[in-house]
Amino acid sequence: MIEFIKGRIRSLYYVLVGVWYLIRKEPPILVHTCVTLLLFFLGFYFDISSTEWMIQILVCGIVLTVESLNTAIEKICDFIHPEHHKTIGTIKDISAGAVGFAVGAATIVLGVIYYPYFF
Repeated sequence: MIEFIKGRIRSLYYVLVGVWYLIRKEPPILVHTCVTLLLFFLGFYFDISSTEWMIQILVCGIVLTVESLNTAIEKICDFIHPEHHKTIGTIKDISAGAVGFAVGAATIVLGVIYYPYFF
């Protein structure tokens, strides 16, 4: 049981290292993190409902997750093939497109949440 707990603590350490790396080294993650913090401020300012909080946290988490996976895919591509390659470029574009889908959906959902508070 002790080894299991030590393993979970070690896993948490690696999670925090990864999060810290992403925030420090990846500008898109920093932008999404700042937007998330702004949305949290707006949530408190407008006193959004518990359901709205859950949805907001979920969509922000999805965007940050997809952006993180996009970063990982780009890093793998750069490691495998450092020079420009058409297929690697397509893979990176597809990965970036996934971020676009997540951000687009999140923008619509957050628009639905905040529209009544602004108008």
